[in-house]
Amino acid sequence: MVIPEDRSIYDLTVKELLGRPLNDVEQKFAPNMLHIKGSMETPLLSPRVSIVGSRKASAEALEHSKMITKALTRIGVVIVSGLAEGIDTSAHIAAMEEGGKTVAVLGTPLNKTYPKKNFNLQQEIMRNHLAISEFQIGQPTRPKDFVLRNRTMALISDVTIIVEATDESGSRHQGWEALRLGRPLFIWKLNFNKPEVNWPKDMLKYGAIELSDPEDVLESLPSSRLPEMLNLLS
Repeated sequence: MVIPEDRSIYDLTVKELLGRPLNDVEQKFAPNMLHIKGSMETPLLSPRVSIVGSRKASAEALEHSKMITKALTRIGVVIVSGLAEGIDTSAHIAAMEEGGKTVAVLGTPLNKTYPKKNFNLQQEIMRNHLAISEFQIGQPTRPKDFVLRNRTMALISDVTIIVEATDESGSRHQGWEALRLGRPLFIWKLNFNKPEVNWPKDMLKYGAIELSDPEDVLESLPSSRLPEMLNLLS
């Protein structure tokens, strides 16, 4: 689905979006420019956590995604995800239901929606939250654009959590990118109950962490907000 050109879209570099210089590793694959629409203040506030996973997620994983998202939203975390079906959609909606903020990083230009069923969700995010794309209006969408979208999500997030994914899931790309950037990567416990899935064990070897309680993410978030967030939990 395509919406008309919107003059309220504006452009920022990743450095401007995050409000800080990029290090050499971050700069290597950072998009030259990001196209932005929404009402959230930029530079983005911290902390920001990506919650991602399978488009064809199990019912159990969707419930866990909602629980993780709401637990983090209640302590002031901005939820980042990719507007895909399944885990992504669950995370965006749960953040909004909890009264928090969410950022959608798109694999399409901002005037397109994929999947089409998320048109209304994307419009809500562009009105009251923030949508980001590295793809210019009019640029054709290619399968690899969704891989690039995951790379950008890892870059703008302080932490990534993979809730559920298969060995073919695009979320794996974000996991490896988070590790390459030196960002904390958490893998939700459900993934370790599936002997047919190999990627979690591979990522553990490179520093990923098994997650069974959302509060365990706290120690990996920017330290400047930690006292405030701990007070919210008490």
